Amino acid sequence: MSNSSSITHFLLLPFPGTRQLQLLHFCLFLAIYLAALLGNGLIITTIAWDHHLHTPMYFFLLNLALLDLGAISTTVPKSMANSLRGSRDISYAGCAVQVFFVFLLLSAEYFLLTTMSYDRYVAICRPLHYETLLGSRVCLNLAAAAWACGVLYALLHTANTFSLPLCQGNAVEQFFCEIPQILKLSCSTSYLREVDLLAFSAFPFVGCFVFLVVSYVQIFRAVLRIPSQQGRHKAFATCLPHLAVVSLFITTGFFAYLKPLSISSPSLNLLVAVLYSVVPPAVNPLINSLRNQELKAALSKLIFGWFQKQ
Repeated sequence: MSNSSSITHFLLLPFPGTRQLQLLHFCLFLAIYLAALLGNGLIITTIAWDHHLHTPMYFFLLNLALLDLGAISTTVPKSMANSLRGSRDISYAGCAVQVFFVFLLLSAEYFLLTTMSYDRYVAICRPLHYETLLGSRVCLNLAAAAWACGVLYALLHTANTFSLPLCQGNAVEQFFCEIPQILKLSCSTSYLREVDLLAFSAFPFVGCFVFLVVSYVQIFRAVLRIPSQQGRHKAFATCLPHLAVVSLFITTGFFAYLKPLSISSPSLNLLVAVLYSVVPPAVNPLINSLRNQELKAALSKLIFGWFQKQ
């Protein structure tokens, strides 16, 4: 039996033991990671470069791309490096850093998605007051609040989790360090302290979820009252990408943390973790740009302009 003071490193979940499958895992994660870097990098560059996109919607979209880049860069590179070396190790400090940044970035993303739903609500339901309700200072404050809430939550939960005594070894049943897997290593009932904190801090998340639902009910009611089919189509094209991103994020995240213990298994935990921490950062740029003509036009202009300079 060990305790937290004697643990210097953790062992992450090993991928299939044969060298060929480890290399396959490396190549698969590398492809996803490069896709996320390219997609989110292009969105960030395009929005920053094109002054026509300097609006609240694209400002929040830029912040979302930054969060997605950070989230996937926190978990995937370490897992790829371990697969390449045939290793499972992560240092105690490295594990704590992973927990902190995963919690920070995913919490901030959830709060930012809630803010983006407010942006869509104002744009469709109260268009005449859009510039008043979402001025540049308001947008900066809303984005800063999302990041600040993420930092606060991450500090609180990381400090609480790693202050617990750990008596169940150092093997984490996940490809990155996450709080539920660390809690499994804690002594007897000491983990209940973090469970209570998680339950208490869930209230703002529930509040955000209710706000999201109410916002979209109001949005769809307003859209269905638009007389022209072209107007309805344009309104839906503005909202559906955000709704798709929100749905993917919430369903995978909620299932990861709220699924019954009776159906829990290392392979299922791995699949769910990939779905909520790896897949969204890679597919969000595609979802957000697929039906967005302004963004696609600006992106084409940026790419063609870059090639013409070569």
